[in-house]
Amino acid sequence: MIVFTAIDLKGGQVVRLAEGDMDRATVYGDNPAHQATLFAQAGSQFL
Repeated sequence: MIVFTAIDLKGGQVVRLAEGDMDRATVYGDNPAHQATLFAQAGSQFL
């Protein structure tokens, strides 16, 4: 199985969108590069 990870951004912050709705975003951090590194360390090959 191939998994394509994605990072959603809103105002420079890493967010998860509820059903793609930007008005219902949960903030997970303010460093997208760090989040990308975490995905890579977890084995993600695509971002």
